[in-house]
Formats: sequence, structure tokens, C-alpha cells
Amino acid sequence: MKFHVLTLFPEMVLSGLRSSIIGRAAEKKLIAIDAVNIRDYTKERHGKVDDYPYGGGAGMLMQAQPVYDAWQAVTGGRKLRTVYLTPQGEPFTQKTAARLAGEEELVLICGHYEGIDERVLEETVTDFISIGDYVLTGGELAAMVVIDAVSRLVPGVLSNDASAETESFYNDLLEYPQYSRPEVWREKKVPDVLLSGDHRKIAAWRLEQSKERTRRIRPDLYEKYMDKERLICRLSKAKRENIHMIESLHRGKGEILYADEENVLLYDPGCRLCMISAKNREMGQKLLLLIPKDTVLFVTSQSFLNELICSGFSCEVYHECVQVCYPQRQSLPVRHKDIRLLGPEDAEYVITHYHMGEPEYIRERIQSRAMYGAFVEGELKGFVGSHDEGSMGMLFVEDSCRERGIGASLEAYNINRICERGFTPYAHIIVGNDVSLSLQRKLGLYASSGTIWWLGKKE
Repeated sequence: MKFHVLTLFPEMVLSGLRSSIIGRAAEKKLIAIDAVNIRDYTKERHGKVDDYPYGGGAGMLMQAQPVYDAWQAVTGGRKLRTVYLTPQGEPFTQKTAARLAGEEELVLICGHYEGIDERVLEETVTDFISIGDYVLTGGELAAMVVIDAVSRLVPGVLSNDASAETESFYNDLLEYPQYSRPEVWREKKVPDVLLSGDHRKIAAWRLEQSKERTRRIRPDLYEKYMDKERLICRLSKAKRENIHMIESLHRGKGEILYADEENVLLYDPGCRLCMISAKNREMGQKLLLLIPKDTVLFVTSQSFLNELICSGFSCEVYHECVQVCYPQRQSLPVRHKDIRLLGPEDAEYVITHYHMGEPEYIRERIQSRAMYGAFVEGELKGFVGSHDEGSMGMLFVEDSCRERGIGASLEAYNINRICERGFTPYAHIIVGNDVSLSLQRKLGLYASSGTIWWLGKKE
């Protein structure tokens, strides 16, 4: 991911981001930070970029011309997402960071003095973002905050990618308290459960601590969390039919746009995906009015919704699928022993053999540490993965290696990894793919009685 920062103080930005995790990520070329000096684009011979505001007022205002020319130089006519850091903007949250992390390039404009000429903001800015209800001398510190928060969500930046899923604000909960050596410090002892070695008890304790801390410190977040928990409880009455929505909520990906006893609309901003279940056509039409404009994918639970979405959003039905899930907690046996996490060097192999995703999507899945490969005598012969919304898939084994249990081993391995993270593994099997459905049942997955539909924009 590349960040373009338009600023009067490029060295301030670069020096502030050169060290620690963000600096190492830049060295590894996982991210790139391009600090552009707006002053280089002024046409004023003395290098001025500011002037007095029309109508009077305190201080000076940054002029439109140098800001616009700097922006044009960076974008080259491309429609890049452009953020202006301002106290007047939308509050910056972890969910905002997650949305921005989906961009390949991001432009951040740092104001100074009394701000920037409104006309250039109208021409260039897509997002107005505030990091808090206070005023700074410039936008550079705010830009660094945004870059740090977004960069941490870029695959590979954190040495332990799972840490982004267990820290404050994940799934609307604050992080649990943590302890290190020594066991006793100033007569304060580490809680016994953390010394027990029982990972299930530790996970349960941490969840309770997170809930209590959130309830006490951030009641607003706690109420959002409880709304999700109440909806998960309702959806769990038909778990196999609703596993995609349950897991979207449980994994902190889905946002509730609407929910009552019989109707649900969830939105996953990272995938730009809506999941919809409606009692009848009339309610379906009402839910469609709430769908965000940038939605590109839909998963429906009733067939009558397909016609409404296809006509209202220029979409088509991609697949009808049966849902399968593995609600057990015990690990599955993995017969094939040489299964490894795939890396960037394996992307071309996957792209060659998997044809239901764009090359960029496959590379992103690999970079997100979401794909595993089976190796036979040191050579990659098959793979499996998880899609960005959470479902398992992308299973492939070369013809020469079939009938040897490699496919089952790959899926079992993936299931075990998902269970280790406290999630319920699930998959969508295209109707008619009886071979795959048979494999799921053999591994102990349960199938839904009904089907769901995947829809997307027409090509």
C-alpha cells in the first residue's frame, strides 16, 4: 500500500514514521510513504503558499493552486481516495482504518494556518477525517496517526497478524488486561487462570475481562457489542442457514444496518458486501433502501431478493450455494504432513490453477496469510484458503496427486487453524458440486437444508 502525504513539512512526516513497526514495513516494501512538499508546486516566486482569506479573519489560508498541482502530480489523473485531515471531519475509528486499508494508494492532505481554500477541497477530497475534537497546528500529526493505524492492517506489517484481531476495538470490545514477568510485583499477582495453561479457560477469562472493561469505560461500544450478541443468539436458532452472518458478526467484520425478529441486513465494509435475509418482498424492498452505495457483492437468503437486487443494483446471480459448517472444537486429523503457509512466490501457481478470482485477489489472500499449500517431495501440488468475508474455499489438488487424501488434509488443516482462532469454519458449496459436498460431510461438516445466493455487479 502506498501513502502520498501532501504537506509543507515532508521531513516531519518521514522522520516520524521511519522507526519501529511502520519503518520496518516500509523497508520490506509492504508499504510506501511518499511525502510531497506542497511548496514545490507554488507559482509564487518567493515560495509562498498562503494568503489572506476573503472576508477577513484571523491568520492566513493555504491557496488552492499549489495544493491542487501537488495533488495532480501525485494522482496523475487517477481517482485516488483522498483524505483531508480536519477537526470538521468524520471521527477516525478502527472501522475507518479498516476501510482505508482496502485501498492500494491513499492521498492525505495536511492543512496549515487557518486551513485550505474550500474550492480545492471540493475538487480533490473524498474523505474528511478528524482524529479528535481538538485543534493542532497542522495536519501532519493526524496524517501520521492515520498511516500508523491503517498500515497495521496491511497484511504482513504485524509480525503476528492475529494481534489485529485481539486488540482494542476489535469486534467493539476493548482489549483485556495483560501481564508479564514477574508473577508477583509490588504484592500484585498475575491472575491464576493465566498460569493454568488451559487455553480455553484463558480465552474465556480474557473475553469476560474485555466485556467488563468495555462496559465500564466505553458503554457506547458495549451496547454495540451486545446488539451483535443478541442478533447472533437469534440467528443461531437456525445456525446452518445463518452461519455466514453469525461468523461475520463474530469475527468483527459485519455491521448491523437493520435487524428485527425476522429481517437482517449486515454490511461488511472491508469486502463491500451486504448479507440480507427478509421475511417477504415488501420488507426486502425496505432493506434495499439501506444498502450502502459502494456495495459490490450481495449474499441473499431468499430467492425473491435476487430479482430486487438485480434490477435495483445492475447485478447478476453468480452462484447458488449450500452452506456447511464445522461447529465442533476438536482438531481434525491431517494425514498429509507437508502443508505450509503460502507466500508471494507461490502466487503464480495459484493463479494458474484457480480461476474464480482475479490475480490481485489471490495475491491479497496469500499476503493476508489466508492460503496453505500441500507439498509433495518439495513441490507445490495443491492449495486451500479462506475468502475475505470468512468462508473457506479455493481447494485444488493436481490430478496426479488425487485419491491420496491431500484435499481432505488441506481442508482439515485449514479448519484446525480457524478453530484455533476461536471461529467456526464454514464454506459455501455451489449447488451441484456433489464431490465437494461429500468431502465436507466426510470431514464432519454439517450442511444447511436451504441455500443462499451470491450476487455481484454485471461484468
